[in-house]
Amino acid sequence: MYRKEFFVFDKERPVPAVIRNYTEKDFDALIRIQQESFPPPFPSELWWNTEQLINHVTLFPEGALCIEVDGEMAGSMTGLIVDFDPQHPEHTWEEITDHGYIRNHNPNGNTLYVVDIGVRPTYRKLGLGKWLMFAMYDVVVHRNLDRLLGGGRMPGYSAKSSQMTAEGYIDGVIKGEWKDPVITFLLRCGRTPVKVVANYLDDEESCHYGTLMEWKNPFKGA
Repeated sequence: MYRKEFFVFDKERPVPAVIRNYTEKDFDALIRIQQESFPPPFPSELWWNTEQLINHVTLFPEGALCIEVDGEMAGSMTGLIVDFDPQHPEHTWEEITDHGYIRNHNPNGNTLYVVDIGVRPTYRKLGLGKWLMFAMYDVVVHRNLDRLLGGGRMPGYSAKSSQMTAEGYIDGVIKGEWKDPVITFLLRCGRTPVKVVANYLDDEESCHYGTLMEWKNPFKGA
């Protein structure tokens, strides 16, 4: 099981933080994180339900992580292991995560797939999302997997969709011509784009696109 204790900084003030595996006693707080992290127009039916959370802690507890700041639950991240073929990358979030129920978790797969990451808005200046991402990289290395992979929302695209393709939008983000709240964050965490996928998620802000982004295990070679 995973547990990491460290300090985050609220401006200049160090604050104790812990990343650990979440358990059943955390379910109410996890659902609250979802509600605060993904407000409308994000579909509320995509917030976690109890059955999904039970599966997370039962089928792959190593991939069920949360972060506490000064004893308060502040964010969470969930993953499962899949067998990913880079030559055939197209999929939807629902397909690869089993609609968030992760009953398709494959302990013998090659890729740790991000089901979800969320940080409560009041804690977003503390760098918690990056800490959670780095914790998942630890899991990739510990399990000797090839990569961490996940589809990034691109909520800034809706404002530019009449001017360019989704691929053109991501290219602009990579070139630094504009920022996207999610894709730019993932780039800062060391993730690199693999492919833009249409109809990846029911997400109006992203015009239903998602960008697959990976972090390769540096111990696995080319």
